[in-house]
Amino acid sequence: MKGLRKAIGLIVAAGLLSSTAQAAISDDEIRIGYLADMSGTYRDLSGPGGLEALKMAVEDFGGQVNGKKIVLFNADDLNKPDVGANTVRQWIDEKNVDVVTGLVATSVVMAVNKIVEQENKLALISGSASSALTNEFCSPNHIHWVYDTYALSNGTAHAVLQEGGKDWFILAADYAFGHALEADLTKVIEAEGGKVVGKVRHPFPSNDFSSYILQAQGSGAEVVALANAGADMVNALQTASQFGLSQSGQKLAGMVVFLNDVHSMGLEVTQGLMLTTGWYWDMNDETREWAQRYHKRVGRMPTMAQAGVYSSTIHYLNAVKATDSDDSQVVRSKMIETPINDMFAKNGKIREDGRMVHDMYLAQVKTPAESKSEWDLYNILRTIPGEQAYRSLADSQCKLIKN
Repeated sequence: MKGLRKAIGLIVAAGLLSSTAQAAISDDEIRIGYLADMSGTYRDLSGPGGLEALKMAVEDFGGQVNGKKIVLFNADDLNKPDVGANTVRQWIDEKNVDVVTGLVATSVVMAVNKIVEQENKLALISGSASSALTNEFCSPNHIHWVYDTYALSNGTAHAVLQEGGKDWFILAADYAFGHALEADLTKVIEAEGGKVVGKVRHPFPSNDFSSYILQAQGSGAEVVALANAGADMVNALQTASQFGLSQSGQKLAGMVVFLNDVHSMGLEVTQGLMLTTGWYWDMNDETREWAQRYHKRVGRMPTMAQAGVYSSTIHYLNAVKATDSDDSQVVRSKMIETPINDMFAKNGKIREDGRMVHDMYLAQVKTPAESKSEWDLYNILRTIPGEQAYRSLADSQCKLIKN
């Protein structure tokens, strides 16, 4: 009996030690890796500007959590899945990185998520758009923050369809993100009585959109949807402008449009464009205050992806502080149970599938006459409540959903 009590005592003590170790902050540091396209197609929508937003979050937290230093690493994934996966594998193996953030190209994100799940770390996705990340490819090791293809296609397509645009031509990027956006968009169009009269996919990235725009023009579609992003979307929209699509009566609908895209092309080219956004710098005093701080550092206003990097990082660090742990599941659970109320979202919530649900906004690009300053680019037409914007759990294929 004495031996049995001793054995039980050892088991309990081991359990307590394991629990304590799990609750502690490993290496006495919180280690964050920022991975994004720093030099290519998606550079301006996230890139170096997203890294600056991450640094702002760390500075606003005082550079430490509960006395433990926050350490940052960053790398350019070159929009290549193997580069992204190898970088994250090295970060985890050699530097014991706790969380990876940024994360833009969906093909890269899917490769990274496999590594993160295998190693039981955490990923905070602020740039990638594919709704599949919290649907068929969900995992307990990543959270999708800013927007997704379901919400973007819902918002913009609904608005254009309500204005009578029934026949659509879809120009999509030929990889996971473009395919997901094309599929989500097609569902919305057909559900509301519209018709997709033509589709074409372009290589990622692509510089010459002439043949694709000619196909769109020749289709006779009332609406030409651009299911791409970054430099690809800019090049496609500029080519459409040169070919006179709008002048010939066809409407252009940008599915994934960022503030930097509109700014770089100018209002003469983009005026009247309908889009859905997860955040805009000029919505209220809180967004303006944060955006002005960002502008002083970077020289430009932040995109929704860059604002999302800041918001998701602050929420993560608050969870680390509350739990005094950097264990991925301990922190993720705390993040899920804590509402998001900051400069990015009000009453936002993280579902068990990893989707951060928050309001989205239907916007229209201003005319040159309407704009009062360099970055005064959008009219916010209406708010799309988060529960309406995102795919419902009832329709989800995510393995984490408890039926």
